[in-house]
Amino acid sequence: MTIYKTLRSSFAALLMISGTSIGVANADAIDDITKAGVLNVGVFADFPPFSSASADMTLKGYDMDVAQALADALKVKLVPVSVTGQNRIPYLTEHRVDLLMSVGYSKEREQVIDFAAAYAPYYIAVIGPKALEVKGKDDLAGKSIAVNRGTLEDTSLTEVVPASADVKRFDNYNSVIQAFISGQTQLMVVGNDVGAQVLARQEALAPEQKFQLLTSPSHIALNKKEDRLKQAINDTVAKMLSDGSLNKSSEAWLKTPLNPENLKD
Repeated sequence: MTIYKTLRSSFAALLMISGTSIGVANADAIDDITKAGVLNVGVFADFPPFSSASADMTLKGYDMDVAQALADALKVKLVPVSVTGQNRIPYLTEHRVDLLMSVGYSKEREQVIDFAAAYAPYYIAVIGPKALEVKGKDDLAGKSIAVNRGTLEDTSLTEVVPASADVKRFDNYNSVIQAFISGQTQLMVVGNDVGAQVLARQEALAPEQKFQLLTSPSHIALNKKEDRLKQAINDTVAKMLSDGSLNKSSEAWLKTPLNPENLKD
């Protein structure tokens, strides 16, 4: 009887393990998205012209155009989820969102998440007032610099900044911009999208791009081993490129025609 009970228990345990393994193997993001009827997309809520609140308090921008096209392709409702530089990758890996917009590629991130098609040109630059002479990373010594905590900008700056620099990290881009405009910091490190707004609007400060830290197109990020979802994303971006809708969004939000060469890593 004891041997029988032991064998029966072992067999039951084996079935449980096998069933769990099969369930994991069969898990598929597209099936989950279709069943729920929604596509949860992680976006920065204060990231114009990629995504920001409009007059009716809904998010609008380049990222939102692409996210909506993805939801339309999957025939589900788009649900934007506000994320920060610190929490967005955990939001993805914990399945609180299905996708992330505006993610720069890095080898470190590739260990944790997957990257679908690049859909937007992106580079990171050091911006400062014209009167302040900064030509390269060595000139950052002794300077105060604002950056969004936990983002690719933060990583890129950390890799090159001299020890004597005073790096002030903030939790969103609005705080980074305000720190720079108010004089709390001498410089700021942001992407070309955020920087373009400051360059255009702050005539008195006369800000200018000093030098680039990194050139990297923005990707759509997803969890690993989601091949069907990745293919759906890639197909949608390819369609938007071929039918001109991605260029239309670029002209509307980035104020420049889209050069497909700038989408290459």
